[in-house]
Amino acid sequence: MPIAKINGINLDYAVTGQGVPLVMLMGLGSGKRGWMFQTGLLKKYFKLITFDNRGVGNSDKPEGPYSIRMMAEDTIGLMDYLHIDKAHILGISLGGMIAQELAINYPQRVNKLVLGCTFCTHDDTSGDQPEWTKAVESGLQGNLNPMFERLFNKRINRVIFGSVMKRALKKSGAAGVAGMAGQYQASLKHDTAGRLSQVKSPTLVIGGTSDRVMKPGSFKVISDFIPQSKLVIMENGSHLLFVETRARFNKEVLGFLRSN
Repeated sequence: MPIAKINGINLDYAVTGQGVPLVMLMGLGSGKRGWMFQTGLLKKYFKLITFDNRGVGNSDKPEGPYSIRMMAEDTIGLMDYLHIDKAHILGISLGGMIAQELAINYPQRVNKLVLGCTFCTHDDTSGDQPEWTKAVESGLQGNLNPMFERLFNKRINRVIFGSVMKRALKKSGAAGVAGMAGQYQASLKHDTAGRLSQVKSPTLVIGGTSDRVMKPGSFKVISDFIPQSKLVIMENGSHLLFVETRARFNKEVLGFLRSN
């Protein structure tokens, strides 16, 4: 895969498809391969840019601290490297936080914005559920099972994808664990609630009723702050609804991005 030198680190990226650029930002501890259930469809309509955020996959894993703003700057740097002036932005979970920062600070670079399974602030109605915090802390100590228990609502997915994620983290070694920790610490400081009204792009906010990572009100809080937003709540959708309920997720995203 090609490598781009961005902000002093190497980012592993891929470009597929043709059309209007669509930059896809993955969540905590996951790389560009996490979009496997979206790329086959979306590349028929868009030029897809996927990459491993700093700290994961084949991208560099520098020592922290990381910040969401830092990872947004990485994204803009990659867009500049690829000579992309403006793109649709799709972010999931941690990637949705990065997408928020990007849309706030670089409104001229964003066509449409999709924010999935994410939050904008930590309070009684928004942010990580306490059980997720405990699960991540356990995962960083080497026991990933509590994380998979909350990410996936279907046991078969916990087994299949959990084993894949375990192998990937094991392969990345101590640097991979440190990178995931850096990303997680960045998410704990994420707060765009007072700035989301600055988002100028038409925005789709999408979440699931059965998300056991984010507090149930997180998605509506985002939508209420963004002027041109559409809120879609998927019945029985888990935190990784783009995997477990991918047909509905893909339909919603594609319909939104292709609408006038």
